[in-house]
Amino acid sequence: MPPTPSTSASTSIDSLMAAAVAAVGGTPRPGQQRMTEAVAKAFDEGNHLLVQAGTGTGKSLAYLVPSIVHAQQTGKPVIVATATLALQNQIVGRDLPVIADALRPVLGRRPTYGLVKGRRNYLCQHKLVGGYPADDEDSLFGVGAVDQQLGRLEKEIVRLREWADETDTGDRDDLVPGVSERAWRQVSVSAHECLGSTCPMVSECFVEKARAEAKDVDVVVTNHSFMAIDSFEGRQMLPEHDALVVDEAHELVDRVTSTITDELTPGMVSAAAKKAGRYADTHELAETGVFLGSVLDQATEGRLLGLPDNLALAVQRIRDAARGIASDIKPDKPADNDGPRQMARAAVDEVLENAERLLEERELDVAWVSHSEYRGSALSVAPMSVAMLVRDKIFGDRTVVMTSATLELGGTFDSVAGTLGLRGEGSPSWEGLDVGSPFDYPQQAIAYVAKHLPPPGRDGTSQQAMDEIETLIRAAGGRTLGLFSSMRAAKAATEAMRERFGDEFPVLCQGDDQMGTLVKAFAADPRTCLFGTLTLWQGVDVPGSACQLVIIDRIPFPRPDDPITSARSQAIAERGGNGFMSVSATHAALRLAQGAGRLVRRSTDRGVVAFLDNRMITARYAGFLQRSLPPFWPTTDRELVLRALKRLDETAAPPTPVGRPAPAAPKSTVAQQNPAERFDAAAGRISTESTGSYDALEFADESAGASGAANAVPDEVPDEVPDATETPERTAALGEQDHPAPPVDEPGEHTDASGWSAEDDEELTDGVSLGLDPDELADHLDRPVEQVRVRIAELGL
Repeated sequence: MPPTPSTSASTSIDSLMAAAVAAVGGTPRPGQQRMTEAVAKAFDEGNHLLVQAGTGTGKSLAYLVPSIVHAQQTGKPVIVATATLALQNQIVGRDLPVIADALRPVLGRRPTYGLVKGRRNYLCQHKLVGGYPADDEDSLFGVGAVDQQLGRLEKEIVRLREWADETDTGDRDDLVPGVSERAWRQVSVSAHECLGSTCPMVSECFVEKARAEAKDVDVVVTNHSFMAIDSFEGRQMLPEHDALVVDEAHELVDRVTSTITDELTPGMVSAAAKKAGRYADTHELAETGVFLGSVLDQATEGRLLGLPDNLALAVQRIRDAARGIASDIKPDKPADNDGPRQMARAAVDEVLENAERLLEERELDVAWVSHSEYRGSALSVAPMSVAMLVRDKIFGDRTVVMTSATLELGGTFDSVAGTLGLRGEGSPSWEGLDVGSPFDYPQQAIAYVAKHLPPPGRDGTSQQAMDEIETLIRAAGGRTLGLFSSMRAAKAATEAMRERFGDEFPVLCQGDDQMGTLVKAFAADPRTCLFGTLTLWQGVDVPGSACQLVIIDRIPFPRPDDPITSARSQAIAERGGNGFMSVSATHAALRLAQGAGRLVRRSTDRGVVAFLDNRMITARYAGFLQRSLPPFWPTTDRELVLRALKRLDETAAPPTPVGRPAPAAPKSTVAQQNPAERFDAAAGRISTESTGSYDALEFADESAGASGAANAVPDEVPDEVPDATETPERTAALGEQDHPAPPVDEPGEHTDASGWSAEDDEELTDGVSLGLDPDELADHLDRPVEQVRVRIAELGL
């Protein structure tokens, strides 16, 4: 893509932004303008930039317009990487088409863009014509297959074949409604299974066509995992570029960690031996797999501080056997390679590489053993930290802009910057910028901590907490989004509230139906409440009066026995740092910011975020968590909160259905009122007498005390805002496995024989992407751990 002469300094970024903002029906926003100027400057000067842009800023336009300008000036595309498929679809399907049309008259040509994904996301033409064997014997193509889902699978594959004759892209996301992961694997291959340039159908390959087209566009959109693999392995799957934008940057470390996590299981070894059996003697490899299983079955579940002798011996035998087979099945010349042989080579190579990695016992690697009645036992390995890898491979040879609504935690960029390799000796220079939010948080919302409740325990939600939930919901007249730390807690609260409310306030629970259906029902009826976990914490956008109360049951700390979490905490402590604050508290702060951010989505929104965990004001780390939240007006005054909720209910406008714009903010003097009066117009007057208890509320570090006027928002609460997932109905799956759930509103239509709906699969995939282990996922989903492990295997996660 050659540079465009007409794109010059004379074409000001201000005029381009004005055209883009007008095209999307927006209005100029100071934060958006500041971000636009900062991104353009970073590209021009080659400096790395971290930008926190709060909900309502319009950050996608603030980086897309400078990206287009930079691409046209340099002749190189700008890469935009997102964590979720939802944001990818928004950028490619909504934002870029409108921006391109708007900028065409100004720039002299229409800006171009493309979407690049992993190979698994596309149909494989060679596999469609029988160039590869089936992925598993129980598939439709297996001989003598016996499977209760065969009928459904057969129908899906027939539809896939019909679609293959029609599609111009081969992109899984263009298939609506979608199909199961198992069906899709019958028509797709992984990057390691692909024959590459030797494939007899390379000229018709959908992947190669998509990547060729991406070389000549201005903006290439992809996901975090694909970008990371391209950076780490040097495959050159993305076109040459000198600028990268990472949106949803708070998710990058988790996505990268998941991408480079490996495991070794007896099943993997057995499968590799079976696939390679037609080309070499694999008897020894099969026996080593059995030996590995016997050793793992006797091993204690959990993190390993070095491989025990018998486990090391098993892995060594697997490595040696796999190394010999890898040499034996290598074709004499490239032309001799075919689909079945390449699948065998990929399976053996994976076993070999994972065994070698485990035996290396790299300094930053963490290994652990897990058990499952269905899959047997597994030996896994993941990096404790990816900071240096990200520093060297992602920030190394290009300008990087990282943006999210939650990059500042505890009032500073330091925590996130450290995980990205941007702190310490040898780190690259960078600038941090918080452009704030257009919302007036102290005027729009209350942060309420129920200090009278007992601290959360391991026995589930207390009776006192259940009573508090009921009281708050009754005061709010419904209108409640309940965010829980586990699916078990969400279901328990749902059952309890249904018993107490009957038909007065309907209570929906995540998993009852497709998430999109639940969100629409919640948004349409102000009496309705919606409870859930994980996806709801960061993937729901319900503006207006339907959501005026957000309840958070407890501080969302990671499990203390999680291998990665414990390893990171220990390493930091050994260096003299505070492992708990650096790892667990930082994780909790991010999730709290995202969860609290569900309340205020528009400038007209009003409401309360209620924390049922008194550690938010009593614990030594409370100040850090508080500084990570939006600067809502804080209180522990229960009666004041109940009065405010009742008044909001009485004066609420009709709810705003999902997908429709929120009503424009009325002209008023609300912005000029002090925090203690901010609900005067919407929720009734709050007198200075009723705020006396705030003087005793320590919404700050313990050392800061509680001094200050009762009517003032504490200075130590920063202008920080939570993350906003810009598409309301879902948060997409991880990496190269990304694909949307079928857009079906009828309950149960896409629920398989074991009771897994598309929403369940989405929740499971999100949990895996966040690094949760099967036991924790089973707790979240309230299912037996064996079912969870089975489903993880079926989805190829």
